[in-house]
Amino acid sequence: MSAFKIEGGHQLKGDITPQGAKNEALQVICAVLLTSDIVTISNIPDIRDVNKLIYILGELGVKVEKIDAHTYTFQADEIDIDYLESDKFKKEGGTLRGSIMIVGPLLTRFGKGYIPKPGGDKIGRRRLDTHFQGFINLGAKFRFNKEESFYGVEADRLQGAYMHLDEASVTGTANIIMAAVLAEGITTVYNAACEPYIQQLSRMLVSMGAKITGIGSNLLHIEGVDKLKGCKHRILPDMIEIGSWIGVAVMTKSELTIKDVSWDNLGLIPSVFRKLGIQLERKGDDIYIPSQNSYKIKSDLDDSILTISDAPWPGFTPDLLSIILVISTQAKGSVLIHQKMFESRLFFVDKLIDMGAKIILCDPHRASVIGLNHESSLRGTTMTSPDIRAGISLLIAALSANGTSTIHNIEQIDRGYERIDERLRAIGAKIERINSTF
Repeated sequence: MSAFKIEGGHQLKGDITPQGAKNEALQVICAVLLTSDIVTISNIPDIRDVNKLIYILGELGVKVEKIDAHTYTFQADEIDIDYLESDKFKKEGGTLRGSIMIVGPLLTRFGKGYIPKPGGDKIGRRRLDTHFQGFINLGAKFRFNKEESFYGVEADRLQGAYMHLDEASVTGTANIIMAAVLAEGITTVYNAACEPYIQQLSRMLVSMGAKITGIGSNLLHIEGVDKLKGCKHRILPDMIEIGSWIGVAVMTKSELTIKDVSWDNLGLIPSVFRKLGIQLERKGDDIYIPSQNSYKIKSDLDDSILTISDAPWPGFTPDLLSIILVISTQAKGSVLIHQKMFESRLFFVDKLIDMGAKIILCDPHRASVIGLNHESSLRGTTMTSPDIRAGISLLIAALSANGTSTIHNIEQIDRGYERIDERLRAIGAKIERINSTF
């Protein structure tokens, strides 16, 4: 086990290039199971969750070749489908939530897909009903072993169908799309998730020969084909990491440039940060953040307290609310943070309160933040990272704090952020990775 030791209060300066998007990587890597041809994917982030998925695919029989640090080729021409029922898979597959997305490709190509109850962040209930109801709609038979928490679906060949999803689940939509591309007939998916990463998956599948229309909307039409071919695909920069670097710059009063951010795929992210009074400049495809000693939260038009909440795309992503909350602790003014989608994601605020932040946790979904306007700095402390997004938020708080902080359970942060300590040191942060006795 490791921990981060952070000496806070230092200004940073320099350029940062964001990693490839974790959430897109998990989807498109699963899509390689849809063809026996070679698929080349570049800009893959070198992080725990993605590496674990690549390992599982290798155990399943996918030929994996690492071309460079962020580029791989995959060929799923000799799949060991019996591996899905092995004790090893039941153990390995249950450690990663993204592993759920192998089910759709395996079901549609090989007639069966099994998965243990997936792991991932402990941020509240994350139901799988959308995935499996979608497969059932396509004609699959569903079974569930309650004792082993093991799910299975089987079908000779899936049949296209109309479905109205009960929630705009990103991974559920991805799974259903991948299952439908090889189904017989036309599948219509309403209330589909339409995040940029779903759009990327859809365009990748189209380049492989799939027939998908409505990309970018919540209404998709998928005409099944008999076979898909190989392709080359490049993953977008990670919008959540981009937002995290904005948080680093703002909380440490630093001047940073975030390179090649794919502005057109950031949606509401820049405007939500600007609502907190943060200066962001677009320079080509870069984000330039000047050093800011103060930033004032904007009120709503009727002068009421600003509320920032999450919503399915094109709304504001829930993965950045933790960053927004931390930034708000040093803003001028007050803001209500409303986390609608996950009931346990705000429970890390007690650690910020220990550091001196003024936050009232109203209930599991809402927190009221009274900004300190950098007049009273947070203070260093010892804490534990509960999940990826809370972990990076606590790290940002520690970088701005007076004194030294220690963050345990940083394996959670490593699941989503590539070499975060090395990259922070490169722009002047005082952070080191140490052995943890926690």
